[in-house]
Amino acid sequence: MSGKRIEWPYEIKYGQEKDVYADVVVLGGGLAGCYAAIGAARKGLKVALCDKSNVIHSGSGGTGIDHYSCPSNPACKLTIDEYMSTRGTYANYIAKYIMARDSYEVLCEMEKMGCKVRDTDDEFLGADFRDDETKLLFANDYEFRQMTRLWGGGMKPALVKECERLGVNIYNRVMATSLLSEDGKQGGRIIGATGLDTQTGEMYIFHAKAVVMAMCTPDRLWIFSSEWVGLMGRDGPPTNSGNGHAMAYRAGAELVRMESSTHEEWGGSTGIGSVLFGSGSTFSTWFPCNMVDADGKPIPWERWDGKILDDFAERTHPAPGQGYFTMALGGSETNGKGYLGASPGLIHDLQERIEKGEYKLPLYADLPSMSPQERRAIFGLMVGHEGQTYPVYRNLTRAGFDPEKDLLQAYDMGSAPVGWRRLRYGGLMHDWDLKTNLDGLYGAGGQLFDGCGCSIALTTGRWAGSIAADYTKTLPEEFTPLSRAQIDAEKERIYAPIHREDGINWKELEAGIGKVLQDYCGDNKNEELFNIGLQALDEIKNGEAKTLVARNPHELMRAVEAMDILTCAEMVINASKARKASSFWLFFDRIDYPDRDPAEWNKWLAIKEVDGKPAFAEYPLDYYGYGGTEYEKRADAVIRDAEIGGK
Repeated sequence: MSGKRIEWPYEIKYGQEKDVYADVVVLGGGLAGCYAAIGAARKGLKVALCDKSNVIHSGSGGTGIDHYSCPSNPACKLTIDEYMSTRGTYANYIAKYIMARDSYEVLCEMEKMGCKVRDTDDEFLGADFRDDETKLLFANDYEFRQMTRLWGGGMKPALVKECERLGVNIYNRVMATSLLSEDGKQGGRIIGATGLDTQTGEMYIFHAKAVVMAMCTPDRLWIFSSEWVGLMGRDGPPTNSGNGHAMAYRAGAELVRMESSTHEEWGGSTGIGSVLFGSGSTFSTWFPCNMVDADGKPIPWERWDGKILDDFAERTHPAPGQGYFTMALGGSETNGKGYLGASPGLIHDLQERIEKGEYKLPLYADLPSMSPQERRAIFGLMVGHEGQTYPVYRNLTRAGFDPEKDLLQAYDMGSAPVGWRRLRYGGLMHDWDLKTNLDGLYGAGGQLFDGCGCSIALTTGRWAGSIAADYTKTLPEEFTPLSRAQIDAEKERIYAPIHREDGINWKELEAGIGKVLQDYCGDNKNEELFNIGLQALDEIKNGEAKTLVARNPHELMRAVEAMDILTCAEMVINASKARKASSFWLFFDRIDYPDRDPAEWNKWLAIKEVDGKPAFAEYPLDYYGYGGTEYEKRADAVIRDAEIGGK
């Protein structure tokens, strides 16, 4: 490098404002955000959609998906009630029920938009995982067929094209920074939002009658390495920094299950692992791949009760009386006695056998030993369309990798990544309208608690956008005036780093926050650790964070992310401190409260900010009632634009 200073290529507009008026403003342009915009625009309303990246490939599903939960497809052997198995647990029953009912309908809509969802070329004709009548392909469970495979690399471009056709105003490279409330009061009705142009630094002022938040989870809390992003094991983009969670918290919205987040999110405690789904294994995209050791010795598979499976078909078909597979981890991890819904995986004591010398490292995915159809389904369909895997597929193919002849080394020991057991996201508390405790504010996709998955993102996006649109029609035609004081306070907050000459950069701040969480909110938790952690975060907030420096709009965006990460870290520790019990289902263990899931603690803890301090509310686990009744009350709100043949 020459060392020559590179001039910023865009006109700088710090402090300048651009007003945008829209009936519905959607924050976040991933799968959920795009479909929320589509759902609202179908009602003939003016819709604005903003994203800090470019919407055409932004979000966790921006570069593709390979799995799609679809229990309402006509080949699925389950009824919706049979599929639902989350009642009375810490899962998001509402979002899952909406997904279960609407998944096939949305899939058909995606097909009409131009995304390939069926084997129309008969490439997999006769395969065990293909339904010849519908030409749908299925993953994980070939018997009950509730999970489809699809060519998801074209999904985001198809959604963006539909948004444009419906007249949605898309604001690329605009990062949402705050929610605006009536009279500028915390806890008040949401009537707008602010955004930062990440190229010019200009401030966007969104005037709205309803806001749908569709941003994603705070994935950069415990682990972070800006220089190793290509090797980090998360399933979403590194821009998932929890901006929406922090914005909602500051506005007075309730969030739940924040205590269930842990430091092992997808990358292990170091944050530097193999690219998720990018190396040979049996996990998710690679299920149900054959595995061998360094000498070519096959690694046995076993089912949930420890029985060794000699027949390949047993990996993809539940045992008699088992019911459907609820997940495809490709690893038992429970001493051969997992729970009934778990899919088969490699032998649970593989690690011990490796240590004894029975199997030799490294392990390899043995694609050549599989049938041509199973091999092509994994490498070429799944690996290639799942978001992170296209570069892997392209680079391996260019390098001469031949799945018919070559083995591919597995870096995750052929099993699920460590962090998978911790995949439990917190997020917005909501009702069946996907409305928060704040009037005018709705959530979708990863913005909701336990909102993980592309099918939940798409279906809840359509649902939230449609219902938010109907809500706006109950309001006066004119927009409610925004609070000038609230806007000015937000401008002062986000522009502070550009006015400093000396201080720390966003990477240093974020690394410090991560270290606090690692030390004081890791696997070992107790009251004293939480108190020290909160004190450390407070010292960072009132010390180092006030020296944060940004030299250009891009660094300013990163600085705002780091400040939001600090807010999310405070939420997590405060929520963890408030739950005085351990929980198996939340993957939450306290040394000072070792009893798991005592009856008095089987409840939701909702956290929100009130006058700068955390406040809590409690809700019963089954606060949502019965899904069928609640769904039908609202089903007519959605304009359904597809010919369907499902349940």
